Amino acid sequence: MRRTVLSAAVLAGALALAGCGNGADSGPGTDSGKGSGSGSGSDASKAELSVSASYMPQPVSADMAAGFLTISNQGGAKDELTSVTSDVAGQVTMHSTVGGAMEEKTSFAIPAHGRLVFSSGGNHLMFEQLKRKPEQGQTVTLKLGFARSGPLTVEMPVKSATYNPSTGH
Repeated sequence: MRRTVLSAAVLAGALALAGCGNGADSGPGTDSGKGSGSGSGSDASKAELSVSASYMPQPVSADMAAGFLTISNQGGAKDELTSVTSDVAGQVTMHSTVGGAMEEKTSFAIPAHGRLVFSSGGNHLMFEQLKRKPEQGQTVTLKLGFARSGPLTVEMPVKSATYNPSTGH
């Protein structure tokens, strides 16, 4: 129990160091960790998902890290993010943050013609039971699973522990 509380405190510190974002996308062309879309046609009854603005602040803990990204849906149908896996972690969990309180979620809705944002201070991914500690300049591979669309593979760059997408540092 003490280890869990300590790990949560270390992660909370890392999230604070990463800077509290407002959920805004960092803009086009700024992400080297893009995923491929699951829909290639213009069928309005399908979700057309893509990933941008992905990054992981270099973890300060040897066993836990946070991750952030934006999933955009250009299609006319909603979808849900239902799972995240990575070869760097024993498990990846999804969390919402409301009023400073973190809550683990089993899925997140992605609205038609909308987006789902994971940003510092808000929704975020937690990489738990790290198999190796990712270092700045490396990439971490994620596999995103959805309720209706096929999976997306994302190469998430590891940034400095204090990286703030709104400043680029």
